[in-house]
Amino acid sequence: MYLTIVILPLIGAIISGLLGRFIGSKGACIITTSLVGISAFLSLIAVYEVGLSDSPCYIHLGRWMESEMFDANWGFMFDSLTVSMLVVVNGVSSLVHLYSTGYMSHDPHRPRFMAYLSLFTFFMLMLITGDNFIQMFLGWEGVGLCSYLLINFWYTRLQANKAAMKAMIINRIGDWGFALGILGIFIIFKTVDFATIFATAPLVAQKTFYFLNYEFHYLTVICLLLFVGAIGKSAQIGLHTWLPDAMEGPTPVSALIHAATMVTAGVFMIIRCSPIFEFSPQALIVVTCVGAMTAFFAATTGLFQNDLKKVIAYSTCSQLGYMVFACGLSNYSVSMFHLANHAFFKALLFLSAGSVIHALADEQDMRRMGGLLKVLPFTYVMIVIGSLSLMGFPFLTGFYSKDVILELSFAHYSFEGTFAHWLGCVSALFTAFYSFRLIYLTFIGNSNSFRTDFAKVHEAPFVMALPLLILAFGSIFIGYLTRDMMIGLGSTYWGNAICILPEHMNMIDAEFIPFLIKLVPVLLSLLGAFSAVILYHFHLVFAKDYKFTRKLAIFLNKKWLFDKVYNEFFAPAFLRFGYRISYKTIDKGIIELFGPYGISNTFLRLTKRLGSLQTGFLYHYAFFMIIGVTVLLTVSHLDIPLYFLFCTALLFIQP
Repeated sequence: MYLTIVILPLIGAIISGLLGRFIGSKGACIITTSLVGISAFLSLIAVYEVGLSDSPCYIHLGRWMESEMFDANWGFMFDSLTVSMLVVVNGVSSLVHLYSTGYMSHDPHRPRFMAYLSLFTFFMLMLITGDNFIQMFLGWEGVGLCSYLLINFWYTRLQANKAAMKAMIINRIGDWGFALGILGIFIIFKTVDFATIFATAPLVAQKTFYFLNYEFHYLTVICLLLFVGAIGKSAQIGLHTWLPDAMEGPTPVSALIHAATMVTAGVFMIIRCSPIFEFSPQALIVVTCVGAMTAFFAATTGLFQNDLKKVIAYSTCSQLGYMVFACGLSNYSVSMFHLANHAFFKALLFLSAGSVIHALADEQDMRRMGGLLKVLPFTYVMIVIGSLSLMGFPFLTGFYSKDVILELSFAHYSFEGTFAHWLGCVSALFTAFYSFRLIYLTFIGNSNSFRTDFAKVHEAPFVMALPLLILAFGSIFIGYLTRDMMIGLGSTYWGNAICILPEHMNMIDAEFIPFLIKLVPVLLSLLGAFSAVILYHFHLVFAKDYKFTRKLAIFLNKKWLFDKVYNEFFAPAFLRFGYRISYKTIDKGIIELFGPYGISNTFLRLTKRLGSLQTGFLYHYAFFMIIGVTVLLTVSHLDIPLYFLFCTALLFIQP
């Protein structure tokens, strides 16, 4: 059963991709959706067997790579962490597949699209089920490839080409750090197998090495390199710029990337590597600060975005910041709980936004919307549910995980904990503001749509509405139903899947913080929501009226000018380096000189010069023979390395 969960999406991708012209668009949709749906159903059974019945499963298929001490196996590990991710990935993916059958109904390339979606799901399953870093890296690179294919699905659009290239290149930076981290792990542990590494991590916890006369902690360097990979994949500040541009792909792709696959891979990797991160307090501080800054940065950037999907994209970036700084505070179970909850309401928001875009003839600018409440009541209710859950409205799914993260950060009683707590609380204020700004501009305010487009507005068909209903149920009840199981005090659900040192546990402390501190996130969220409605309803937005607010609005609308800095300072420098050093000096210089082509040319020139020694005079040949015998006798009676050094030294003696 466990291997079936992983292999079914791959079978669907192969059938739809290779046989799409024979089975047709409907056949491709039915096959891929059915296979991913079966995989989702089997994932629920796996949760019962592994998580609730405490029966983890390990499958060893055979050797993959073997060289001296290095060996990587085809192995699968199904523990509580894996099966929890299986439900999230397969559950959301099956709903996105079903939604896509309606959303992409007029696209002539539906079989290719469904094949890409199923392949995306398969690689994510490979990432979360692998029992070693090499197999995880296979899935890691696979989801990057599929994101490129799906963002660039409409490959005739220039912006889609640019966005796909940007996602690929920025993720390569993160992958470089992740690959170096894996190499560092192999150097220390002499294996890439999870079980061996995690069991022996305490033995190397105090080991250090020297580099350029500086002492470095082994595990800290490894954790920071692994975290670079998480920064790229989970769009943390610095390598986040690809995430909003990924909205150029079809809306179901955005839902799949932001809710269940791709961006959650980095957070999952940190949680999986918790036995390593726990022995590096310095790395945990960096993780906490980066996550908190990402949450704040993305929340402020979303305030003045006008693209419907980009607002939701920045909310994803902000929520990923919450998950990351929860990991930095050693609350991995809470981070995983928020990841699972976030998948439901974020998929609901994206798919509901897709219904709006589908109804308005692919219009995404909120300034050209408005007045849709009466014509799209069902979609309006779905977006309101998703937005309330996102902002952490009491007793909805997001409330049970988001507020717990903020309470735990306050109860950490450290600089990084306090830093993360207050940045997280301010981010909650901004999150509620832009969520209700989206609702007001899209549904409540006066319509700015073209009359021809507004006349054709229609509600989502049943095949698109059913996934929204299921996700709405999850956005309301999943947090309440699974809270005690995942993060309840005394729960044994996670078993050995997550490691937390005793000195890092502060779950009990969070229960006894002042009640007013617990109310702060809720009050700030309600303040942000009411502020958005009042300001936009009474036209009290003063951003254009004052010089400072106008500049601040421009600064936030331009995404803190990250793209401008990268394009004007870093990109030209890297392009110059790539042309002058990498291409001209290395590729066209050193490699061509010492490569096969260069060596063959060198020997050809030498043989031509040796040909000139064929003079035809006997005494010339006798002279060469005497010199050769003399050199041979000299070398045979001397220490060869010493003789080589002597000859080399002669070359540098000044005349």
